[in-house]
Amino acid sequence: MSNLKKLREVMKIENIDYYIIPSSDSHQSEYVAEYFKGREFVSGFTGSAGILLVGLNNAYLWTDGRYFIQAEKELMGSGISLMKMRTPGYPTIEEWIKDNLKEGETLGFDGSLFSVNQYEDYLKIAEENKSIINMEKDLLKSIWTTRKELPKNKIFIHDEKYSGKSASEKLLEVRKNMQKKSADYFILSSLDDIAWLCNIRGNDVRFNPVALSYVIVGKNDATLYIDKDKVDSETGNKLKSEGFKIKGYFDIEGDAKLLMGTVMFDPNKLNSKIFTALNKDVKIIREVNITTNLKAIKNEVEIANWEVSQVRDGVAMVKFVKWLKESIGKEKITEISASEKLTFFRAMGENYKGDSFGTIAGYKDHAAMMHYSATEASQYELKPEGMFLVDSGAQYLDGTTDITRTFILGPITEEEKRDYTLVLKGHIALSLAKFLRGTTGINLDILARRPLWNYGIDYKCGTGHGVGFFLNVHEGPQGIRPEGNTVALEPGMILTNEPGVYKEGKHGIRTENTLIVEKDFESEEFGEFYKFRTISYCPIDLQGVNVEMLSSEEKDWLNNYHNMVFEKLSPYLNEEEKEFLNTQTRKI
Repeated sequence: MSNLKKLREVMKIENIDYYIIPSSDSHQSEYVAEYFKGREFVSGFTGSAGILLVGLNNAYLWTDGRYFIQAEKELMGSGISLMKMRTPGYPTIEEWIKDNLKEGETLGFDGSLFSVNQYEDYLKIAEENKSIINMEKDLLKSIWTTRKELPKNKIFIHDEKYSGKSASEKLLEVRKNMQKKSADYFILSSLDDIAWLCNIRGNDVRFNPVALSYVIVGKNDATLYIDKDKVDSETGNKLKSEGFKIKGYFDIEGDAKLLMGTVMFDPNKLNSKIFTALNKDVKIIREVNITTNLKAIKNEVEIANWEVSQVRDGVAMVKFVKWLKESIGKEKITEISASEKLTFFRAMGENYKGDSFGTIAGYKDHAAMMHYSATEASQYELKPEGMFLVDSGAQYLDGTTDITRTFILGPITEEEKRDYTLVLKGHIALSLAKFLRGTTGINLDILARRPLWNYGIDYKCGTGHGVGFFLNVHEGPQGIRPEGNTVALEPGMILTNEPGVYKEGKHGIRTENTLIVEKDFESEEFGEFYKFRTISYCPIDLQGVNVEMLSSEEKDWLNNYHNMVFEKLSPYLNEEEKEFLNTQTRKI
């Protein structure tokens, strides 16, 4: 409330009636460096997704279904009202502003934190309401005295033995796509796209091996805009040899003003400060980043590396499960200490570079919060009873992992066992899918939900997301969700499969594996058909399964999956661990 009050005082001085603070950075990243966590600073809400609207007399925070329970707790007593996204009775932030922004009032925000599309949406509303847009001010500068500096971590080259292609090869692919669109320049601002294109990795954003940067690709040259302190001579020479000039991070805006001809960019990624700096005479092409589509299809080298990293990750998971099952009730284990133990096992593996996101370790009702993050004050101690959900992953030089298991620590209720089995049935249904070329994630989402819907249960999030290769754990353009994604699934795409049940005050259950899209067969009459291959290897806790609820096909899938897990992981385990894994993957 103190920070909210300070912000309102600055708003009055600057004649701003409403001020918007998003969760993003200047690159529209999902996860951001500490410098950009202004929404959290003002509101106290710590979730990764949300947008804050502060008026002189009221304040609202919009977030999605993953964070409803968490947001209600963290906003309590703040004077900020929760607005539930995609929920009947709650307007979107755009709808609220359109209905409440009065003639002559000023809507303010820092333009560098908003995409072109967002900026134009607000501009349209302001024009219709005869209001004013002020996107020049970062009002937090004067009140956020403890704000972290922009990160200055060194970048490094991601070796071609992992990436499968050189940066110069990727640059050539980009230019071929530019030529098809008759584009003279391509402005790239999304950090994972830049890391992929340049074959660089960094450490500017926790869990995401990226570096704050921009790229402009021309017909004959390409420029990487980055803090030069981050680039040592060896890395700089490698980038230059691959066709990149290097300029300062903040030089992008000035250079954008000089571009002529046809300029291509993704309006959901490029920030409005750079957009409004463009010469008014340039012709604009607005499309999803060329690189986003290119990096979504993993090459053979990446897939082979990924398989190795997934096996390594599975070994760490089995060691963790063995420790958990054998230690529960014998030593004190908390949500945090369990998370730390899992990180310890992963760190023992080759090529480990850190976790791929903050581990979600929720015991009993804490697991009902989809993106729960335990603190010293909130954490539970685990007991030999109930269920413990652990959603985790790692960054390796040769791949990124994301896996969820819900562990049965002792006696559970019939309702919990039923819900656990329903989640498994949904997971299996999606795993078994065969689908025609051109199918999107929207078409497949119902497969995972149907067993739950039959019991009047749903989950307020997507079923699966793309995963980057030693990059962001959430990666587009593909996804599996009920709405909003029309990208056709293609061989080489990686996605997660993670249906769940979340009952506030009771329990949360999720079973998640990573899948790769592969060609299944081709019909002369109907065309190509695709399927999923599971590439996550860890037992699914059989103590939670009501076998009577499974069909013969579902039992076969589970038995075959567990057989594969044992075959993949057992060569890397000692005899005691092998025996444990053999029990955990027993046939049902």
